[in-house]
Amino acid sequence: MPYIDQYFANLYDLINCLTRAVDLVTPKVSSHHQQVAYMALNIADAMRISVDQKRTLVLAALLHDIGSLSLDDNMDFFEEEPLTINNHAFIGARLFSSSPIMKDVAEVIKFHHIPWNNGEGKSFKGEEVPLLSHILHLSDRVAIRVNRDESVISQIRPIKEYTKSARNTVFEPELVDTFLDICDEEALWLDLVYRPTIFTGQNDLSLQSINLTLDETVDFTKILSQIIDFRSRFTATHSAGVAAVALKLAELSGFSEGECKMMSIAGNLHDIGKLAIPREILEKTDALEPAEYDIIKSHTFYTYHLLAPISKFESIAQWAAYHHEKLNGRGYPFHIKSDNLSLGARIMAVADIFTAITEDRPYRKGMPKERAETVLGHMVENKSISQSIVSLLVDNYAIISCLRKESEDRAAAEYSKIISI
Repeated sequence: MPYIDQYFANLYDLINCLTRAVDLVTPKVSSHHQQVAYMALNIADAMRISVDQKRTLVLAALLHDIGSLSLDDNMDFFEEEPLTINNHAFIGARLFSSSPIMKDVAEVIKFHHIPWNNGEGKSFKGEEVPLLSHILHLSDRVAIRVNRDESVISQIRPIKEYTKSARNTVFEPELVDTFLDICDEEALWLDLVYRPTIFTGQNDLSLQSINLTLDETVDFTKILSQIIDFRSRFTATHSAGVAAVALKLAELSGFSEGECKMMSIAGNLHDIGKLAIPREILEKTDALEPAEYDIIKSHTFYTYHLLAPISKFESIAQWAAYHHEKLNGRGYPFHIKSDNLSLGARIMAVADIFTAITEDRPYRKGMPKERAETVLGHMVENKSISQSIVSLLVDNYAIISCLRKESEDRAAAEYSKIISI
């Protein structure tokens, strides 16, 4: 098993993983968060903002539209801002406000659609609106106006005219002036559409120095699990249940304390690839058509390839992504057989199945104990899942079932609090 040291994961790596996952939701606005981060960083550089503030701004830009996933998947925002545009900003802020390391980032996200309105935008309902929120607002509106099907250089002039026309009404005047000072540089725009990643600024911002302990990584991935699950009311608590069941099964299997925490992380993130699946398929209550099931099969592929690049996530990526593999090799999408399925992957498979069949969903009640045990028993008989793990679960059914329900009840309460408008 991997070595656990004081620092386990890098915050930027986790956020970058999430932005890559969001790109899968609406491919036609792929890289939007990276583009906004890139433009915001260039404006902040021109304004000589401190490194700490630039770091907060970039992280907020990479996450600014995350709240829209809990609404209607409409991340392809209109050029004109509708009256309801603040809803996703408030939800996004609530998602991250519980994290001490993300508090300042959450504040920037919260107000990133507040117009300047001749100075009234300095505050909103008695709360001060950070200047960083106004930089993010301008950067977002500029990026959303870039047409990918046309030469970006040809679009500089109309975008300049747009920002001039919105000076002091939509955007803070000094920010508009700063933007106009830098926007004649063609390379700025070519970078924006060609390689909008902020890797060019990583060293200056010391993004790779924002390291999380193992406990902090567990807590942060709980937030990510909410982003994943809150996308659909049908599965709004699923990852919380899987993480709780997998953690207990890992403990019962003799995993070390550090490995158990890693199992929690894997449980929190096991369905991150479902961000690539259309909501209408995720929420279909009837049997899936063959073509729809084929689409579902891709989600664990995406989970693996989103998590595997993260340093120290080698085992976590496998535990999380192999939860639909079967011991007989008939699972998906990798068709890995028993000899190559680790104990962690076997635990996650049982935890996912048990949680899915016993949790209540809006369209059906969860299975009672006897029926759930029968289903798991049949899967053991056809060599789909591990007999030893199922035996552990059955022998400890009451406590594991209780842990699942308590975890999902807490997640449901958090869901109601966060998505309330």
